[in-house]
Amino acid sequence: MRASLTAAQLAELATRQANQFFPDDRILKVDDLRPAVDGALARIEHCFSRISNKYFFDGSTAVFDHLHGDQYAMWLYVLANELHRTGAEAGTCKKLFLLNKALHGCDLFYEVQLPSIFLLVHPLGTVLGRGQFDDYLLVYQRCGVGANHDVYPTLGRHVTMRPGSAVLGRSKVGENCAIATESLVLDDDVPANSIYIGNPRDHVTRPKKDKESIWRI
Repeated sequence: MRASLTAAQLAELATRQANQFFPDDRILKVDDLRPAVDGALARIEHCFSRISNKYFFDGSTAVFDHLHGDQYAMWLYVLANELHRTGAEAGTCKKLFLLNKALHGCDLFYEVQLPSIFLLVHPLGTVLGRGQFDDYLLVYQRCGVGANHDVYPTLGRHVTMRPGSAVLGRSKVGENCAIATESLVLDDDVPANSIYIGNPRDHVTRPKKDKESIWRI
């Protein structure tokens, strides 16, 4: 992978940023992050190599630029999640989660298991809760995945959430589906290969044949 910073530099940058935003009595150290950085970078490389966009994949290798906002938001989530997986202190994971929230305006809690292949597109206002996700998840700004009466939804492979869309509660979204802009799926099922448009009171589904062109499959 071609990256704008080395693993050590990425760990140092996130450490400095977290300490700047949250100057409490628990100062974060680079060594707190280093055990997860290599694993997080491997996950980012795997993810970015499936994205058909020159800023993520240049035709021969994955590309990671820490000054690309969408990429850095994805990086902070993956790093916090990798730290959680490796048994890091919750306080360390929380600071990276909150740093991501402060920098990018998105809520991606470190315990949420996003799939290995996903893409955030300027994800301001996006909240992805504890649903079940599968690969090739494409999420735009102001999207929401969350619970209704403590039940979370399931999203299949190749699901796209357009700006302002939400999937809540006991919902199951099938493979190769798109949730249209400003649409809400609540305690409902969306069949595979569908575009869902509307809300619980008034919605339609239309056929969806092709997968999103952003993916290298």
